[in-house]
Amino acid sequence: MRNIMNLNRDWRFIKGDAGLPKSLPDNWQRIDLPHTWNAVDGQDGKGEYYRGQCWYAKSFETPKQPLGDGRVFLEVLAAGQQASVYINGKELAYHEGGYSIFRVDITDACRQEGDNLLAIACSNADKSSVYPQAADFTFYGGLYRGVNLISVPNVHFDLEYYGGPGIMVTPKPCSCGSALLTMKAYVKNADENFTVQFSVKDANGTEVASAIRPADRVKTEVLIPDAKAWEIDDPYLYTVTAVLLRRNEVYDEVTTRVGIRDFECDPNQGFFLNGTPTPLRGVSRHQDMLYQGNALTREDHFADAKIIKELGANTVRLAHYQHSQDFYDACDEMGFVVWAEIPFISAMNPDPAAHENCISQLKELVIQNYNHPSICFWGISNEILIGGISEQLVENHKELNRLCKELDPTRLTAIAHVTMTPIEGAMHGITDLESYNHYFGWYGGKMEENGPWLDHFHQVQPDICLGVSEYGCEGIVTYHGPNPACKDYSEEYQALYHEHMAKVFAQRPWIWSSYVWNMFDFGCAARNEGGVAGRNNKGLVTMDRKIKKDSYYIYQAYWSKEPMVHLCGRRYAQRAGETTEIRVYSNQPNVTLRINGEKIGEKSAEKVFIFEVALKDGFNHVVAEAGRAKDSMTLEKVREEPAIYVLPEVNERAEGVANWFQQAGDLDLKAPMEFPEGKYNIKDRMDEIEKSPEAFAIVAQAVKLAMNMEIKPGHGMYDMLKSMVVEDMVKMAGSMMPEGFAESLNAKLIKIDKK
Repeated sequence: MRNIMNLNRDWRFIKGDAGLPKSLPDNWQRIDLPHTWNAVDGQDGKGEYYRGQCWYAKSFETPKQPLGDGRVFLEVLAAGQQASVYINGKELAYHEGGYSIFRVDITDACRQEGDNLLAIACSNADKSSVYPQAADFTFYGGLYRGVNLISVPNVHFDLEYYGGPGIMVTPKPCSCGSALLTMKAYVKNADENFTVQFSVKDANGTEVASAIRPADRVKTEVLIPDAKAWEIDDPYLYTVTAVLLRRNEVYDEVTTRVGIRDFECDPNQGFFLNGTPTPLRGVSRHQDMLYQGNALTREDHFADAKIIKELGANTVRLAHYQHSQDFYDACDEMGFVVWAEIPFISAMNPDPAAHENCISQLKELVIQNYNHPSICFWGISNEILIGGISEQLVENHKELNRLCKELDPTRLTAIAHVTMTPIEGAMHGITDLESYNHYFGWYGGKMEENGPWLDHFHQVQPDICLGVSEYGCEGIVTYHGPNPACKDYSEEYQALYHEHMAKVFAQRPWIWSSYVWNMFDFGCAARNEGGVAGRNNKGLVTMDRKIKKDSYYIYQAYWSKEPMVHLCGRRYAQRAGETTEIRVYSNQPNVTLRINGEKIGEKSAEKVFIFEVALKDGFNHVVAEAGRAKDSMTLEKVREEPAIYVLPEVNERAEGVANWFQQAGDLDLKAPMEFPEGKYNIKDRMDEIEKSPEAFAIVAQAVKLAMNMEIKPGHGMYDMLKSMVVEDMVKMAGSMMPEGFAESLNAKLIKIDKK
């Protein structure tokens, strides 16, 4: 029988390329898995984090096989981003891709008596053949999901086929209330004496169907007469077990859980689950936490899923790579519809080996996760046109889409376009579903542009199922004020932005899905925005999961079925002025506000209730009531609000834009732009501009003024943008840039000679 032994305890680790150890090192750090060496530097705001090779080592005894002819496999649940495996000094495997399971047959390298030395060289160094190449998050290194030993008889369910579970189950609901389950098992080394017995049990453990097949032709169907569907509010799971038999003896066994559901998408009606219109409204999620990096436990994953469930979301986009089996399990159990994707992101590397890595990571994603009922969409790329378009890029996407369909014809394929992807062009029509990452109201444009843009796209491309795969803005709970504005990083502006966006999507059920970017703040070592470096602060919840920002509760008001009421601005605790605005979110029709025990008013509204009140000097106790739901906070009236409430950069940016135009002098910024030969201009790519320190400094200043993003060579954000044309960056900023800004930028650049 199969035996799985956890190897997570008592490893030796050294940060740096110390080389292959000959024995278990005494002078290396003792650690337990999961582990990453970037838990701190990957998010501490110092701008750099260690990207290189590190070593792990551990001793273990070879598991005993009752039949004497078994095999032993090492199972690595993930190793960021490349890994080499050594047993007793011999290299047995090398794996590229930091987010998937891989297994190694170590049998012949193991000693039958005494200890074996396991060493794993792990690296998150940049490599042209491995995705992600460049992206807006930290590429954590390490054995951050754990390691197992698996011993099996010589005849066993396959452990080597792209890290898959050895069993594949395809449920299909039937019109009569029954369901047909097509089941496949993959067996190694079987002869005519072996059979596979399948058993399907319901949630109570009662067997509802079974079948048996010869081990060399292991595909069958069973019918469940009164099948219960997997629903968002009732995610019913069946357990399928495959048992490998040699006459009356069990050799091996594998188990998986499945859900019976069907789904489809329509350009005009949106997403349907089990025949019911179900607009998917949810969040994106990265797999890291404060000073843990991505070294999360099963309990951490389930705790994250619980916070998302309390929000009322019905879908999760798992960005931008394969996530832990623990989180997919949580989604199966809690009823989330999942978008799972590979890390083909930002820019395509023309290296043919990189495309092969895409193919390999896609195979691992689909094969390892085929049985999860929560997964309905396979994503093949994200914001890939940041790096520009080419015929090769389009063909690579078509090949990935075809591969998806070959591996899994039951699910839909999806793509996440960067905002500047043209509404018409070669990147459309490749996948079943399409989405855009739009940040109107943050990086470019105004929040009010979102709805009209979606309507326009739908009019131009009526046959495309359109979703919004990312949208969001930074919210830092230090910053507050009575007049929130874009790029002030205040909790109030983030809440206003999401008030607007929640309404935009509620009014457009034909948008098949929408995903807040992001559920949680996450690590991005290269970022330095809003006075909080090393993080992306667009989360509805802080990185330590301790604070739900006000923006969290507007979605709870829209999505949750549980009665709720929330007073906004509790961290805007000291307020000046004769009056102040108190905003309340609730999914109830009426809200009553009381201050210091006195009823201030009662309002009827849809989700957002606004009260203008006068506070008394000192502390004021505020209570909101909506049916049986209540919330309270304390506000203090002060003469002057704390200076910390306002980010100094807000005023500096406005002054910087004014100075920028002053430096432009008497140029006619309404005249047609010129592009003289031999001079830099806004039609050049960033990596071309980089050749001139003078030209690069001008563009970097423009990006800082327009979008408050710092770019410099050698840092992660620039690596993501270096293949962009400057003009495209200007278009992305849109109406956030003052009139004449693009013209003035070009006017400055054309004064500089190309060398």
